[in-house]
Amino acid sequence: MKRTVLLSAVMLLALGCTAPRPKRYAWVTGLKTEKAARYRDLHANPWPAVNRMLKECNIQNYSIYVREIDGKLFLFSYLEYTGRDFEADMKKMAADPETKRWWQETDPCQSPLPEAALKGKIWSDAEELYHLD
Repeated sequence: MKRTVLLSAVMLLALGCTAPRPKRYAWVTGLKTEKAARYRDLHANPWPAVNRMLKECNIQNYSIYVREIDGKLFLFSYLEYTGRDFEADMKKMAADPETKRWWQETDPCQSPLPEAALKGKIWSDAEELYHLD
């Protein structure tokens, strides 16, 4: 019996059935001062369908922070991705009707940094410099 259990465990590992190590992502964008209260309200009561879609797309430990710098508000977001195909999962999320509706509420509150705006994006990628496991 022990030999069968051990062999099964080895086979599962060999077939890649173990969960992938999370990949971390972070972004930054501006937050329009006149829309900050609306943005806070939305995130104080996120829509259940949007949270479900985030989880279905293999996102965990997702956080958004706000910080004022020189009188301007900025958002910093962080998440961990546990899936195997980030691009496919992001396309799945972007195609979801409730997520699209959510973004129609949140996007007007945000003020993209210049390099993101040039690409038609809201959020600018942030480079990870350090991580302590």
